[in-house]
Amino acid sequence: MSLLAAAPSLLPWAQDGSPEIACRDRTPSTACRLVWNVSHNDGFTKFFSTWLDGPLTTLFWIVVTFVIALILKSIAHRMITRVTVRMSEGTMTERARERSRTVFEGSPALLNKRRAQRAQTLGSVLRSIASVLIMGTAAFSILGSLGLNLAPILASASVIGVAVGFGAQNIVKDLLAGLFMLLEDQYGVGDFIDVGTAKGTVEAVTLRVTRMRDLDGVVWYVPNGEIKKVGNESQNWGRAVLDIPVDINEDTEKVKEILQSTADELAADERWKDIVLEAPAVWGVQALAGDALVIRVVLKTAPGRQGDIARELRERVKRSFDQAGVTVATPAP
Repeated sequence: MSLLAAAPSLLPWAQDGSPEIACRDRTPSTACRLVWNVSHNDGFTKFFSTWLDGPLTTLFWIVVTFVIALILKSIAHRMITRVTVRMSEGTMTERARERSRTVFEGSPALLNKRRAQRAQTLGSVLRSIASVLIMGTAAFSILGSLGLNLAPILASASVIGVAVGFGAQNIVKDLLAGLFMLLEDQYGVGDFIDVGTAKGTVEAVTLRVTRMRDLDGVVWYVPNGEIKKVGNESQNWGRAVLDIPVDINEDTEKVKEILQSTADELAADERWKDIVLEAPAVWGVQALAGDALVIRVVLKTAPGRQGDIARELRERVKRSFDQAGVTVATPAP
Protein backbone atom coordinates (compact mmCIF):
# COMPACT_ATOMS: atom_id res chain seq x y z
CA MET A 1 0.00 0.00 0.00
CA SER A 2 2.75 2.42 0.85
CA LEU A 3 4.52 1.56 -2.41
CA LEU A 4 1.39 2.32 -4.44
CA ALA A 5 0.83 5.55 -2.58
CA ALA A 6 4.43 6.59 -3.00
CA ALA A 7 4.57 5.85 -6.73
CA PRO A 8 2.64 8.98 -7.86
CA SER A 9 4.75 11.19 -5.65
CA LEU A 10 7.88 10.01 -7.43
CA LEU A 11 6.61 11.54 -10.68
CA PRO A 12 7.37 15.27 -10.97
CA TRP A 13 4.12 15.89 -12.88
CA ALA A 14 1.95 13.80 -10.59
CA GLN A 15 -1.24 15.48 -9.36
CA ASP A 16 -3.90 14.59 -6.86
CA GLY A 17 -7.30 13.52 -8.11
CA SER A 18 -9.14 10.53 -9.51
CA PRO A 19 -9.83 9.08 -12.96
CA GLU A 20 -13.49 10.12 -12.68
CA ILE A 21 -12.46 13.76 -12.24
CA ALA A 22 -9.65 13.73 -14.80
CA CYS A 23 -11.73 11.92 -17.42
CA ARG A 24 -14.80 14.05 -16.57
CA ASP A 25 -16.96 10.95 -16.53
CA ARG A 26 -18.50 8.97 -13.70
CA THR A 27 -17.71 5.76 -15.59
CA PRO A 28 -14.49 6.47 -17.46
CA SER A 29 -13.37 4.13 -20.17
CA THR A 30 -10.72 1.53 -19.52
CA ALA A 31 -8.23 3.44 -21.68
CA CYS A 32 -8.80 6.76 -19.88
CA ARG A 33 -8.55 5.09 -16.49
CA LEU A 34 -5.30 3.41 -17.58
CA VAL A 35 -3.86 6.75 -18.76
CA TRP A 36 -4.67 8.35 -15.40
CA ASN A 37 -3.19 5.45 -13.44
CA VAL A 38 0.03 5.67 -15.43
CA SER A 39 0.45 9.45 -15.69
CA HIS A 40 -1.47 10.87 -12.70
CA ASN A 41 -1.56 14.09 -14.69
CA ASP A 42 -4.91 15.87 -14.92
CA GLY A 43 -4.09 17.87 -18.05
CA PHE A 44 -2.73 14.94 -20.06
CA THR A 45 -5.64 12.74 -19.02
CA LYS A 46 -8.17 15.41 -20.06
CA PHE A 47 -6.38 15.81 -23.41
CA PHE A 48 -6.48 12.05 -23.94
CA SER A 49 -10.14 11.87 -22.95
CA THR A 50 -11.10 14.72 -25.28
CA TRP A 51 -9.09 13.90 -28.40
CA LEU A 52 -7.75 10.37 -28.28
CA ASP A 53 -9.99 8.21 -26.15
CA GLY A 54 -12.84 7.85 -28.66
CA PRO A 55 -10.72 7.29 -31.82
CA LEU A 56 -8.30 4.90 -30.12
CA THR A 57 -11.12 2.90 -28.52
CA THR A 58 -12.91 2.68 -31.86
CA LEU A 59 -9.70 1.65 -33.62
CA PHE A 60 -9.08 -0.98 -30.97
CA TRP A 61 -12.52 -2.54 -31.41
CA ILE A 62 -12.18 -2.40 -35.20
CA VAL A 63 -8.90 -4.31 -34.99
CA VAL A 64 -10.39 -6.80 -32.52
CA THR A 65 -13.46 -7.34 -34.73
CA PHE A 66 -11.32 -7.79 -37.84
CA VAL A 67 -8.96 -10.24 -36.11
CA ILE A 68 -11.87 -12.27 -34.71
CA ALA A 69 -13.46 -12.36 -38.18
CA LEU A 70 -10.21 -13.61 -39.73
CA ILE A 71 -9.89 -16.29 -37.05
CA LEU A 72 -13.47 -17.45 -37.55
CA LYS A 73 -12.99 -17.43 -41.32
CA SER A 74 -9.84 -19.52 -41.02
CA ILE A 75 -11.57 -22.00 -38.71
CA ALA A 76 -14.59 -22.28 -41.02
CA HIS A 77 -12.38 -22.79 -44.08
CA ARG A 78 -10.35 -25.49 -42.33
CA MET A 79 -13.47 -27.32 -41.22
CA ILE A 80 -14.99 -27.15 -44.71
CA THR A 81 -11.73 -28.27 -46.31
CA ARG A 82 -11.40 -31.16 -43.87
CA VAL A 83 -14.95 -32.32 -44.56
CA THR A 84 -14.60 -32.04 -48.35
CA VAL A 85 -11.25 -33.83 -48.33
CA ARG A 86 -12.83 -36.68 -46.38
CA MET A 87 -15.67 -36.70 -48.89
CA SER A 88 -13.26 -36.94 -51.82
CA GLU A 89 -10.85 -39.44 -50.29
CA GLY A 90 -13.03 -41.37 -47.84
CA THR A 91 -14.10 -44.92 -48.43
CA MET A 92 -17.72 -46.01 -48.71
CA THR A 93 -19.32 -48.92 -46.95
CA GLU A 94 -20.29 -51.88 -49.10
CA ARG A 95 -23.99 -51.08 -48.66
CA ALA A 96 -23.47 -47.47 -49.74
CA ARG A 97 -21.32 -48.64 -52.66
CA GLU A 98 -24.05 -50.93 -53.92
CA ARG A 99 -26.68 -48.21 -53.50
CA SER A 100 -24.67 -45.51 -55.27
CA ARG A 101 -22.72 -47.57 -57.78
CA THR A 102 -22.12 -45.34 -60.80
CA VAL A 103 -19.04 -46.75 -62.51
CA PHE A 104 -17.93 -50.21 -63.51
CA GLU A 105 -15.89 -51.54 -60.57
CA GLY A 106 -12.86 -52.10 -62.77
CA SER A 107 -12.42 -48.32 -63.16
CA PRO A 108 -12.03 -46.82 -59.66
CA ALA A 109 -9.87 -43.94 -60.87
CA LEU A 110 -12.77 -42.36 -62.71
CA LEU A 111 -15.03 -42.61 -59.67
CA ASN A 112 -12.35 -41.06 -57.45
CA LYS A 113 -11.83 -38.20 -59.90
CA ARG A 114 -15.54 -37.53 -60.06
CA ARG A 115 -15.96 -37.61 -56.29
CA ALA A 116 -12.91 -35.35 -55.81
CA GLN A 117 -14.17 -32.76 -58.28
CA ARG A 118 -17.60 -32.75 -56.70
CA ALA A 119 -16.12 -32.29 -53.23
CA GLN A 120 -13.77 -29.52 -54.40
CA THR A 121 -16.59 -27.60 -56.06
CA LEU A 122 -18.87 -27.88 -53.04
CA GLY A 123 -15.96 -26.90 -50.78
CA SER A 124 -15.30 -23.80 -52.88
CA VAL A 125 -18.95 -22.77 -52.69
CA LEU A 126 -19.17 -23.34 -48.95
CA ARG A 127 -15.94 -21.43 -48.31
CA SER A 128 -17.21 -18.50 -50.36
CA ILE A 129 -20.50 -18.46 -48.48
CA ALA A 130 -18.69 -18.63 -45.12
CA SER A 131 -16.35 -15.79 -46.11
CA VAL A 132 -19.22 -13.56 -47.23
CA LEU A 133 -21.24 -14.18 -44.06
CA ILE A 134 -18.36 -13.75 -41.62
CA MET A 135 -16.65 -10.78 -43.27
CA GLY A 136 -19.99 -9.14 -44.05
CA THR A 137 -21.05 -9.37 -40.42
CA ALA A 138 -17.68 -7.96 -39.35
CA ALA A 139 -17.97 -5.10 -41.84
CA PHE A 140 -21.41 -4.09 -40.54
CA SER A 141 -20.14 -4.31 -36.96
CA ILE A 142 -17.24 -2.01 -37.85
CA LEU A 143 -19.53 0.47 -39.58
CA GLY A 144 -21.79 0.43 -36.53
CA SER A 145 -18.84 1.13 -34.22
CA LEU A 146 -17.94 4.12 -36.41
CA GLY A 147 -21.36 5.58 -35.66
CA LEU A 148 -22.82 5.18 -39.13
CA ASN A 149 -26.55 4.68 -39.54
CA LEU A 150 -26.87 1.23 -41.07
CA ALA A 151 -30.53 1.49 -42.04
CA PRO A 152 -29.95 3.52 -45.26
CA ILE A 153 -26.99 1.28 -46.17
CA LEU A 154 -29.09 -1.86 -45.77
CA ALA A 155 -31.91 -0.30 -47.79
CA SER A 156 -29.48 0.68 -50.57
CA ALA A 157 -27.93 -2.80 -50.54
CA SER A 158 -31.38 -4.34 -50.90
CA VAL A 159 -32.21 -2.17 -53.89
CA ILE A 160 -28.86 -2.90 -55.52
CA GLY A 161 -29.30 -6.62 -54.81
CA VAL A 162 -32.71 -6.63 -56.50
CA ALA A 163 -31.31 -4.75 -59.52
CA VAL A 164 -28.36 -7.10 -59.82
CA GLY A 165 -30.67 -10.08 -59.39
CA PHE A 166 -32.82 -8.98 -62.32
CA GLY A 167 -29.80 -8.19 -64.46
CA ALA A 168 -27.94 -11.41 -63.69
CA GLN A 169 -30.86 -13.80 -63.28
CA ASN A 170 -29.48 -16.15 -65.93
CA ILE A 171 -26.17 -16.43 -64.06
CA VAL A 172 -28.01 -16.99 -60.78
CA LYS A 173 -30.13 -19.66 -62.46
CA ASP A 174 -26.99 -21.37 -63.80
CA LEU A 175 -25.34 -21.32 -60.37
CA LEU A 176 -28.39 -22.71 -58.57
CA ALA A 177 -28.86 -25.42 -61.20
CA GLY A 178 -25.17 -26.35 -60.95
CA LEU A 179 -25.32 -26.49 -57.16
CA PHE A 180 -28.33 -28.82 -57.11
CA MET A 181 -26.81 -30.91 -59.90
CA LEU A 182 -23.70 -31.46 -57.77
CA LEU A 183 -25.68 -32.14 -54.60
CA GLU A 184 -27.88 -34.68 -56.38
CA ASP A 185 -24.92 -36.18 -58.30
CA GLN A 186 -26.85 -36.18 -61.58
CA TYR A 187 -23.66 -36.61 -63.63
CA GLY A 188 -19.93 -36.10 -63.31
CA VAL A 189 -16.61 -36.16 -65.13
CA GLY A 190 -16.39 -39.16 -67.47
CA ASP A 191 -20.16 -39.68 -67.82
CA PHE A 192 -21.67 -39.87 -71.29
CA ILE A 193 -24.77 -37.66 -71.22
CA ASP A 194 -27.43 -36.30 -73.54
CA VAL A 195 -28.74 -32.82 -72.67
CA GLY A 196 -30.87 -32.39 -75.79
CA THR A 197 -28.76 -29.71 -77.45
CA ALA A 198 -25.55 -31.74 -77.16
CA LYS A 199 -24.44 -35.28 -76.47
CA GLY A 200 -21.01 -36.40 -75.36
CA THR A 201 -18.56 -37.19 -72.58
CA VAL A 202 -18.38 -34.78 -69.65
CA GLU A 203 -14.89 -33.29 -69.28
CA ALA A 204 -15.50 -30.68 -66.58
CA VAL A 205 -18.33 -29.54 -64.34
CA THR A 206 -18.54 -26.15 -62.61
CA LEU A 207 -21.39 -24.37 -60.91
CA ARG A 208 -22.11 -22.30 -64.01
CA VAL A 209 -21.32 -24.48 -67.02
CA THR A 210 -20.80 -28.09 -68.09
CA ARG A 211 -18.08 -28.86 -70.63
CA MET A 212 -18.56 -31.95 -72.78
CA ARG A 213 -16.99 -33.42 -75.92
CA ASP A 214 -19.09 -35.20 -78.56
CA LEU A 215 -18.11 -38.14 -80.78
CA ASP A 216 -16.72 -35.79 -83.43
CA GLY A 217 -14.37 -34.19 -80.91
CA VAL A 218 -16.34 -30.94 -80.69
CA VAL A 219 -16.26 -29.36 -77.23
CA TRP A 220 -19.61 -28.02 -76.01
CA TYR A 221 -20.09 -25.52 -73.17
CA VAL A 222 -23.64 -25.85 -71.86
CA PRO A 223 -24.91 -23.42 -69.15
CA ASN A 224 -26.36 -25.47 -66.31
CA GLY A 225 -29.49 -23.31 -66.21
CA GLU A 226 -30.27 -24.23 -69.82
CA ILE A 227 -30.28 -27.98 -69.13
CA LYS A 228 -33.92 -29.01 -68.78
CA LYS A 229 -33.33 -32.75 -68.78
CA VAL A 230 -30.32 -35.06 -68.77
CA GLY A 231 -29.95 -38.56 -70.13
CA ASN A 232 -27.00 -40.23 -68.39
CA GLU A 233 -25.70 -43.38 -70.05
CA SER A 234 -23.01 -43.96 -67.43
CA GLN A 235 -24.95 -44.50 -64.21
CA ASN A 236 -25.42 -47.88 -62.57
CA TRP A 237 -25.59 -50.03 -65.72
CA GLY A 238 -26.34 -49.94 -69.43
CA ARG A 239 -28.15 -52.14 -71.92
CA ALA A 240 -27.13 -53.03 -75.46
CA VAL A 241 -30.23 -53.61 -77.59
CA LEU A 242 -29.80 -55.17 -81.02
CA ASP A 243 -32.65 -55.66 -83.49
CA ILE A 244 -31.45 -58.27 -85.98
CA PRO A 245 -33.43 -58.45 -89.25
CA VAL A 246 -33.52 -61.85 -91.00
CA ASP A 247 -35.41 -63.18 -93.98
CA ILE A 248 -39.06 -63.82 -93.20
CA ASN A 249 -38.75 -67.42 -94.42
CA GLU A 250 -36.04 -68.30 -91.87
CA ASP A 251 -36.82 -70.68 -89.00
CA THR A 252 -37.45 -68.38 -86.03
CA GLU A 253 -36.39 -70.91 -83.39
CA LYS A 254 -33.18 -71.67 -85.27
CA VAL A 255 -32.30 -67.99 -85.51
CA LYS A 256 -33.06 -67.44 -81.83
CA GLU A 257 -30.78 -70.37 -80.88
CA ILE A 258 -27.95 -68.95 -83.00
CA LEU A 259 -28.35 -65.51 -81.46
CA GLN A 260 -28.49 -66.95 -77.93
CA SER A 261 -25.38 -69.10 -78.36
CA THR A 262 -23.46 -66.25 -80.01
CA ALA A 263 -24.37 -63.83 -77.21
CA ASP A 264 -23.46 -66.45 -74.57
CA GLU A 265 -20.04 -66.96 -76.18
CA LEU A 266 -19.47 -63.20 -76.07
CA ALA A 267 -20.46 -63.03 -72.39
CA ALA A 268 -18.03 -65.88 -71.58
CA ASP A 269 -15.12 -64.35 -73.48
CA GLU A 270 -12.25 -63.24 -71.18
CA ARG A 271 -12.17 -59.78 -72.79
CA TRP A 272 -15.87 -59.14 -72.23
CA LYS A 273 -17.09 -61.22 -69.30
CA ASP A 274 -16.45 -58.43 -66.76
CA ILE A 275 -18.40 -55.96 -68.87
CA VAL A 276 -21.48 -58.15 -69.42
CA LEU A 277 -23.28 -58.00 -66.07
CA GLU A 278 -26.04 -60.55 -66.70
CA ALA A 279 -26.71 -63.46 -69.00
CA PRO A 280 -27.78 -62.28 -72.48
CA ALA A 281 -31.42 -62.68 -73.44
CA VAL A 282 -33.15 -63.12 -76.78
CA TRP A 283 -36.52 -61.45 -76.43
CA GLY A 284 -37.89 -62.82 -79.66
CA VAL A 285 -39.59 -61.31 -82.69
CA GLN A 286 -39.79 -57.57 -82.25
CA ALA A 287 -41.43 -56.68 -85.56
CA LEU A 288 -42.58 -57.92 -88.96
CA ALA A 289 -41.23 -55.48 -91.52
CA GLY A 290 -42.02 -56.40 -95.12
CA ASP A 291 -39.88 -59.40 -96.01
CA ALA A 292 -37.96 -59.32 -92.72
CA LEU A 293 -38.30 -60.65 -89.21
CA VAL A 294 -36.75 -58.38 -86.58
CA ILE A 295 -35.48 -60.36 -83.57
CA ARG A 296 -34.28 -58.49 -80.49
CA VAL A 297 -31.25 -59.40 -78.38
CA VAL A 298 -30.37 -57.54 -75.17
CA LEU A 299 -27.29 -57.56 -72.92
CA LYS A 300 -26.95 -55.78 -69.58
CA THR A 301 -23.56 -54.10 -69.52
CA ALA A 302 -21.30 -51.93 -67.45
CA PRO A 303 -22.26 -48.25 -67.83
CA GLY A 304 -21.01 -46.59 -70.98
CA ARG A 305 -20.01 -49.87 -72.66
CA GLN A 306 -23.22 -50.52 -74.57
CA GLY A 307 -21.75 -49.42 -77.89
CA ASP A 308 -18.65 -51.62 -77.56
CA ILE A 309 -20.74 -54.69 -76.75
CA ALA A 310 -23.20 -53.99 -79.57
CA ARG A 311 -20.45 -53.67 -82.20
CA GLU A 312 -18.72 -56.85 -81.08
CA LEU A 313 -21.99 -58.81 -81.03
CA ARG A 314 -22.92 -57.65 -84.55
CA GLU A 315 -19.60 -58.95 -85.89
CA ARG A 316 -20.07 -62.30 -84.18
CA VAL A 317 -23.70 -62.59 -85.33
CA LYS A 318 -22.58 -61.96 -88.92
CA ARG A 319 -20.01 -64.76 -88.74
CA SER A 320 -22.53 -67.12 -87.09
CA PHE A 321 -25.18 -66.38 -89.73
CA ASP A 322 -22.67 -66.99 -92.52
CA GLN A 323 -21.73 -70.37 -91.05
CA ALA A 324 -25.39 -71.35 -90.54
CA GLY A 325 -26.55 -70.02 -93.91
CA VAL A 326 -29.00 -67.54 -92.38
CA THR A 327 -29.87 -64.61 -94.62
CA VAL A 328 -29.87 -61.10 -93.17
CA ALA A 329 -32.77 -59.07 -94.57
CA THR A 330 -33.36 -55.38 -95.08
CA PRO A 331 -36.48 -54.31 -93.18
CA ALA A 332 -39.01 -52.22 -95.07
CA PRO A 333 -38.88 -48.49 -94.26
